[in-house]
Amino acid sequence: MLSTTTPTEPARASRVQRVRHEIVRRELTVLRTERLSPHLLAVTVGGPQLAGFTSLSFDDHLKVMLPGADGAPVMRDYTPRRHDAQAQTLTVEFALHGGGQADEWASRLQPGDTFRIGGPRGSMVIPLDYDWHVLAGDLSAVPAMRRRLDELPAGARVQVIALWDDPADDVLLQPPAGLRAALQFTRDPQAFLAAMAALRLPAGEGYVWCAGDADTMRQAREVWLHQQRQPKEALRVAAYWKHGASDFHERLEG
Repeated sequence: MLSTTTPTEPARASRVQRVRHEIVRRELTVLRTERLSPHLLAVTVGGPQLAGFTSLSFDDHLKVMLPGADGAPVMRDYTPRRHDAQAQTLTVEFALHGGGQADEWASRLQPGDTFRIGGPRGSMVIPLDYDWHVLAGDLSAVPAMRRRLDELPAGARVQVIALWDDPADDVLLQPPAGLRAALQFTRDPQAFLAAMAALRLPAGEGYVWCAGDADTMRQAREVWLHQQRQPKEALRVAAYWKHGASDFHERLEG
């Protein structure tokens, strides 16, 4: 377990670097789609307007612009899963919860369709050289967790805690060879929270990243701050969605 910071200790400095980007809207073309699991769809898009696209962190978000019923775009936040500047391609992964407007639109996409995005507006660059890493979240967090696992260097120690109902989606988290990775799959929010509270964290400096639904993430924040005593400057907890809300994103740490 990590030691508790006492009032006499100096404040810790954050190692996270925040970088702002110029917000650019881009009109791209769908190249291919692939169902990665029952509840995750990968859409790869491309085009010359990807020139200059920048995404420096697995935690980045871009706006995907869905066609609205009144003709005005409907915007939703998604993670830039994979960007190839040379090939001018970008992959975005959609967690399919069932029945939502974004789910239905993404599921209908075909090669040649138009795909509009904006951003990212900035990046929160979390160093790769922490002694250990924790990634925890539900299906909405899977694209970011998958990207982080791909980016971590060989030998990195990482604990992954996943929350979803369908074991068929477990295949989504396959750490690359060379990582010292431990995976734990949970099927309900209380088991998810209990798994985080029960973790015996390694020695050294680590970073904890969590994302998912708002109610569970608020409880996760309490677990990390008050039970695990994780320093705030090495903790990121984000609410990616909320029951009953069609467009929601909230940062909860701090």
